[in-house]
Formats: sequence, structure tokens, C-alpha cells
Amino acid sequence: MPDCPVIAAVDLGSNSFRLQVARVVDGEVFPLESSKETVRLAAGIDRSGHLNPESQAELNAAMARFGAILARYQPDCVRAVATNTFRVAGNRQAFLPAAEAALGYPIDIISGREEARLIYLGAAHSLPATRERRMVLDIGGGSTELIIGSGFRAHVTESVQLGCVAWSLRYFPDGLINAERMAAAELAARGTLLPLVPEFRAGQWHRAIGTSGTARSLADILELNEFSSFGITRDGLARLRAELLTAGHIDRVELNGLRADRRPVLPGGFAILNAAFEMFGIQRMSVTYGALRDGILYDLMARSASQDVRDRTVAAFVRRYHADVGQSERVRMLAQELFAHFCPGEAELQHRLGMAGALHEIGRTIAHQDYARHTAYILAWSDMLGFAEREQAWLSWMTGAQCGPLPALAASSPADIAALLALRLAVLLTRARSDCVWPEGWQGGAVTAGQCYEFDLPASWLANAPLIEQALQEEIAAWQATGITLRVPALSR
Repeated sequence: MPDCPVIAAVDLGSNSFRLQVARVVDGEVFPLESSKETVRLAAGIDRSGHLNPESQAELNAAMARFGAILARYQPDCVRAVATNTFRVAGNRQAFLPAAEAALGYPIDIISGREEARLIYLGAAHSLPATRERRMVLDIGGGSTELIIGSGFRAHVTESVQLGCVAWSLRYFPDGLINAERMAAAELAARGTLLPLVPEFRAGQWHRAIGTSGTARSLADILELNEFSSFGITRDGLARLRAELLTAGHIDRVELNGLRADRRPVLPGGFAILNAAFEMFGIQRMSVTYGALRDGILYDLMARSASQDVRDRTVAAFVRRYHADVGQSERVRMLAQELFAHFCPGEAELQHRLGMAGALHEIGRTIAHQDYARHTAYILAWSDMLGFAEREQAWLSWMTGAQCGPLPALAASSPADIAALLALRLAVLLTRARSDCVWPEGWQGGAVTAGQCYEFDLPASWLANAPLIEQALQEEIAAWQATGITLRVPALSR
């Protein structure tokens, strides 16, 4: 990623969308421009688990407005991240392309734990630099993220299906608030949070912090109505609960600080937060304005400074699955070198290819036979901090196709084809699993991108490597079966 003096983050939450443009100065971000759209996307999920057409239209309209703001910024300096509603929508692959086209940038769907990591990163940069262990709670529209961390590092990250939009629709669909409904909403929230109590109970952290809309809105209400002198307290929540039950309906709630856009989701958000206070033994919670979009900005900045958390995740996976580090490094380096010849100028894809090379054998910890399939499965379904859903799918596809018959490539881009060719050749050429001397004078490149590639080795070197010669003949045939030509001139001399 190039150095970006101006970066931008798009946070596509389940209740609202937020855009933040910021200038980078001496390792800090300074806001320049922001925009918010209250779309309440989680309410658009129908009974079949699909996002309905009306919500898709709202999504595309909001993306077009954001796109108009972002059009003047460098593509590598903008990142759009989508959260729970995109994760759970069964038809996301159908509506995502139109949303991306309207925005003008790719939209990364991230896992709940990756969302939690980014939330903590944003929150930590808005808090004093201390060593205390913080418990950060973020109640979104469709999910709730919980993190324990210190400094800028998250130690425990969790995400549960609890959201202010979803809970309000489930337990207060017509706006009616009574003791029975509130008790049911709180009980269900406590049940969802119960498995997290051992890691998040009081005593595991020094300070509780709330972030994003629900916590900030409730803190405003408690303070402006003198239910709490500072932040969110158990006594303040008890007084607010009584006030909601007395009103009986969300339209009759008259409280200072209650904004119109938060009114429909207030009872669901309250029930979740009240349950969290009880389950985790929280007495007081302060609130910070740093959240997901801030975390996206700082993560973008770290990637440009070669401090990519994805690299730490890859290294952790290599250790966790006891991969041969020497072989991983051989494949990584050779794949990247080959790719630079086949498809020059694709720095981000070359970086990602190196990750695929480093991870290509982690499936051997399950079984040596068909290890590529096991590798692909691990990468498709694991929580991988720093990675978006699309990036994990790409790694899974690449490593699953590292050897053997090739998959269908008709829908693949020339850059992806070049990356796959580079990985397969790297795996093939390093099968001896030793630091052999790579021959001088080899050449490689794309004759026609996506259709024909040339990989020329010195004939004298190849003559002394009969196993590699045979493997290359098989590789040429495999690519020919897909309609793509791989030329190795030394084989025909």
C-alpha cells in the first residue's frame, strides 16, 4: 500500500452507516470529513434470511452518496467494512456487487471477531495510554462485540448475535414496553452472554468501556436526566428501566438526550446492556467515541507502515499447525518472485500470495494425504484476525488448487491466474524441501495475460533435474486442460 496522506473508512453497520475521512500526521489520524446514514439494515432481513429489495435499494442509495464523497481519493487508501447483517444475509453475493459498484470500492465482509479487534483498536486510540486491562463492549444493530485488551492489543475477542435493532424487533415490535416483554428480552440476552462469563466477568478487567451508538445514547440519557452523574451505572440503568416501563410505549418515552434515530431501537439496546451489567458484574461503564471506523483507519495506516496484523496472524497459524517453517518460507519467496514476473505492479496481491505460500501446508497437521484440501478448509472457516471474508476465501481457493487438477478458471482475473500459476510452480519446484541453488538466467512472463505464460529455465540445469522436468510436463498438461498455455521452452530444445 502506498503512503496515504489522506485515508478513509466506511463502516457498514446493521443500524447505521458511517464514513470517516482523515489526514495522517506523524502516526495519528485527524478527521477531515464525516457522514452518517441511518439505514437500519438489520430490519431488512426477511424470514428466509435474505435482505429484502427495499433495504437493498436503501443500501445502494447510501453507497452512491458515500461514493460521491470518496471519488477523489486513492483506491488503496479507502477501506469499506461490512458487519453482521452482511454476514448473515443469505443473498449477500447477489446484492453485494451492486453496492460495491455504487460505492466505487470493494466492500470487505469481516467476521465478528475481526470486527471486535477493529473496535478495540479504535477505542484504544481514543483512551489514555495505560497498562490497565479494559473490557470494551459494543452493542451494534445486529451483533454485540466484547473485547478485553490492554494498550493497543486485544487479548480476548468475542461476538454474539445480540443487536439493538434485532432485539427491538423481536421483543418490542410494536413499540409496546411492559414488564413481561422487558424481562423476556433481558433473560434471552443473559442466556446468550452466559458462555462468556468466565472470560469477561468482573476481576478479569480493571475498567469497563462502552462504545458506539447504544452505549453513547444510553450514557447521554442517564446523564442528561440526572439518573447518573458520569457514564453508565447500575443505579442509573435501574431508574431508566422504571421510566421505560412507566411510559409503556416507545412513543411515550420523554427523556432528555433521546434522539429520534435512536428511539426505535432504545428498548432492545437497553435490555442487552442491562443484561451485560448483570452477567459480568459491571458497576460503572465509561464511554468512548472511538469505534469501528476509527479502528479501520488505524489498521489502514498500519498496513501502509508494514505493520500488517495479517502477517502476525499468518505466522501464528504456521506455529499453531506446526508447519515446516523452512518449506513455508521457500514457497513464499519463490511464489512472490515468480508472480513479479508474471504480473508486475500488483503489490497487494503479491503480498497476499506470500501469505498463501506461507500457509500452503498447514493442512498436513490433519493428514498428509490430500493436505491441500485440509489447508483450504482451515483457511475458509477459521477466525483470522485482520482478514476479510473475501481474503480468506481467496486464500482457501489458492491453497486448495496448489497442486493436482486445476479448478474452473473462466471467472478468474488474469492477476489471480498468474498468482495461482506462481504458487503451483513454487510448490512444484521446491518438492525436494531443501535450499537448492535457484538457476541463474531463468526468465518468465505473461505472453498474453490470463491466456499464455512462459517460464524458461536453463536447459542444462533442467537436464540434471529429471523429476522437475516430468512434473513440469504434467503441469503444462493441467493448464492446457483449462485452455491456458504454459510454455517451458527448455523442454522442447
